Amino acid sequence: MKTIEVSKFLSLVLRHEPGKIGITLDENGWTDCRELIDAAGRRGKRFSYETLLEVVRTSDKQRFALSEDGKRIRANQGHSVKVDLALPVGTPPDRLYHGTVPKFIESIRESGLNKGARHHVHLSPDLKTATKVGQRRGEALILTIRAAEMSAAGYGFYVSENGVWLTDAVPPQFIEFP
Repeated sequence: MKTIEVSKFLSLVLRHEPGKIGITLDENGWTDCRELIDAAGRRGKRFSYETLLEVVRTSDKQRFALSEDGKRIRANQGHSVKVDLALPVGTPPDRLYHGTVPKFIESIRESGLNKGARHHVHLSPDLKTATKVGQRRGEALILTIRAAEMSAAGYGFYVSENGVWLTDAVPPQFIEFP
């Protein structure tokens, strides 16, 4: 498998469907690298540990993390399966950003940003990243989130290992629309 194919495959099994290949994630989202590689191979998805390391190292969004000993792997965020990433509570910067597309703007104006099937709403620390995220579905619209104001109002923020800011929801009164 090419590294891009491995990355997409890892996103699926480490964030959404570990049972698809017969692996389990522990309570913090970790699984054994060798078990992952073996289980993937039994289902026709063959790649080496070296390829796994390359995907972790070169992922443009740093989607995955290895344990300190290099024996376990997990997705940094974006899970739809129940895991506790044990992320530290953080004090966000004054502004964070969220990339979306025009068809969602009216719904967001009414009810804000909601996590849906995921564990958190994902927010970017910079416009460039938010634009890339929004462009995945078409023309990107960038929402500015008054994060420091939200935090002062009692909303919690967490920061993942790859710098993505996470929160449970963003009420519309904290969103600046384009």
